[in-house]
Amino acid sequence: MVSIPYMQLRGGSSKGIYFLASDLPEDVDARDQAILDAVGRDARQIDGLGGANPLTSKVAVVSASSDADCDVDYLFVQVVVGENRVDTTPNCGNILAGVGAFAIESGLVEATHPKTMVRVLMTNSGNRCDLEIETPNGHVKYDGDAAIDGVPGTASPVICHYQDIAGSITGALLPTGNTCDTFEGLDGHYEVTCIDNGMPVVVMRADDFGVTGYENADALNNDADLKARIEAVRLKAGVAMNLGDVTDKVVPKMCLIAPPVEGGNVSSRTFIPHVCHSAIGVLGAVSVATACALSGSVAEGIASIPDGLVKTLSVEHPSGEFSMTLTFDPSGAVQSAGLVRTARLLAKGELYLPKKPL
Repeated sequence: MVSIPYMQLRGGSSKGIYFLASDLPEDVDARDQAILDAVGRDARQIDGLGGANPLTSKVAVVSASSDADCDVDYLFVQVVVGENRVDTTPNCGNILAGVGAFAIESGLVEATHPKTMVRVLMTNSGNRCDLEIETPNGHVKYDGDAAIDGVPGTASPVICHYQDIAGSITGALLPTGNTCDTFEGLDGHYEVTCIDNGMPVVVMRADDFGVTGYENADALNNDADLKARIEAVRLKAGVAMNLGDVTDKVVPKMCLIAPPVEGGNVSSRTFIPHVCHSAIGVLGAVSVATACALSGSVAEGIASIPDGLVKTLSVEHPSGEFSMTLTFDPSGAVQSAGLVRTARLLAKGELYLPKKPL
């Protein structure tokens, strides 16, 4: 066996293993094999640190930034549970929330009193996010009063300032060029909005698929017919969104929407991409909220959207809600997204791999 340093952090409503890039092989294939050994290759991930769930099978690879305007580079790696492979196509805003703490704890960034701004280059997409972290007396503060749905208790807030994330993976906010598209599914045609404001997402009306959009995640995951119909649309949308054949990709995410019921702006049920999420991803929520704010999207008549160029929006999901502030310019283009996450260091030490990476 061989050991490598690691930290495990809860970032937002996800949990991941964080590595310094210098502690992993430079060769991409060898790096990915080492990550699979670390997290676990089978569906139970019994021989690794993963939790047999997409939300707990995530990895951050962090290094000093190659960009003079950023402090660190962050590569997100999703281990696809039970498929013995990884996907580096999407970003992950939840795991990103822990990158600032990891950078400080590992010595990549020097903390300042009382707060530290860590400028992060998300290398999956080339976009930037500035993380504002409480660091009294130069130490990361993990305890606090900030609460986020999907996570028990409270913690110190991490303020995430996303910059220019439109078209993060596909190259355009509306990758098909339309606010509304129609794709042929297994049993007819479906109107959808394909959007990428940090995460490629296909937004769909729940009632078009014969569900309310208020079902719990287990009920939707047990509906094999529903998932087959959603996947048929996803495959068509992936090509139209410049993502190619998405059969083996975790993007685009698929989101069913319905009118809000808990005081938010829209209700959501998100598949990532084949399993219904018990919450909603950070950047997925930003994309869904952006779609709801666009005139002519499938959310018209469903979402309740305030006026003005600065909009505070709440996306309801199975375990609560996700709030953010979107800033638009007069032309309607999204300038920035701001939101609150939390993070907590869970463990640090040596992780043992069954064999030495190539």
